[in-house]
Amino acid sequence: DYVMDNHFNQLLSEREEISVRYDSETAAIWCYFNPKVRPCYTLKMLQEIRELQLSIISYFRATNMKPLTPIKYFIVASQTPGVFNYGGDLNLFSQLIAEQNYDKLIEYGKQCIDIAYLNHLNLNLPITTISLMNGDALGGGFEAALSSNIIIAEENIKLGFPEIRFNLFPGMGAYSFLARAIGIQNTEEMITTGKIYDAKTLYQQGAITILARPNHAEQELTKFIKTHTKAFNGMQAIKKARHVYEPIEYSELFNIVKIWADAALKLEKKDIKMMQKLVQTQSLKTSKMTKIRTKQDRRISHEPTLFPFIDRQGNMITTDRRRGIDRRLCS
Repeated sequence: DYVMDNHFNQLLSEREEISVRYDSETAAIWCYFNPKVRPCYTLKMLQEIRELQLSIISYFRATNMKPLTPIKYFIVASQTPGVFNYGGDLNLFSQLIAEQNYDKLIEYGKQCIDIAYLNHLNLNLPITTISLMNGDALGGGFEAALSSNIIIAEENIKLGFPEIRFNLFPGMGAYSFLARAIGIQNTEEMITTGKIYDAKTLYQQGAITILARPNHAEQELTKFIKTHTKAFNGMQAIKKARHVYEPIEYSELFNIVKIWADAALKLEKKDIKMMQKLVQTQSLKTSKMTKIRTKQDRRISHEPTLFPFIDRQGNMITTDRRRGIDRRLCS
């Protein structure tokens, strides 16, 4: 029982810009984007995702690759309604470009590809990585999703790379992942035009693994996991074979990050203004949105809570510490 596994429960600890939960029925770790301001990859979010990846790896190694609580799937999703992720932190980019800070741009790009590369290799573990998209994914948001083994997207969401609008290109893996999925010609058309596509079109091209009807992404995920788990060993072997046949080397990703950073430092004032205009549009669009509650958030019992009891970390809880709780429900 995962409740008794304290090492495992450390994976579920509270974080600032991601929410993490575990689904015992599917043996899946869920990582939800839970941004404080705009739904983009801030340095804090990147740090927390990376730490979660490394913690999962550490958990497997500490148990000699036989974890007490099974983990077969690592699922990335979003808590922002209608938005998966808008990608890079354009506010930060503007600042670093103004400062001509090449090293910090490289550092940001490296953090992105560190996560994407591990995700692409399913963390070098017997797990399957999945991007579950029931909202728009632009720029680095779509770029990161492409690194997953499986990409599930609702047919009406919007996907694309608008970076060319401010005279840049997506430099953290998009070219490498996309060209292998849909070919160089289609990849360069998508990147150079900045065109925004619906998921149905990209599914037909081969960029999306599973297409879902609106509001049915999780249903498609459940169906996939049910089928995939029956042949889990074989599916893992097929992924390994794919990596052998069509490998992506880390050096390839890092060399493209360097090209991206060089290009970013050459942007002009008009390009920066366009970048900042996109930030304003994104901020306005998401400012009044209410975050989607995860299944873990919704586990609110209306039954009386008996104290004392032992929580998941093995701590003795003697009183109800939730704010606004009706004390008459506790006994």
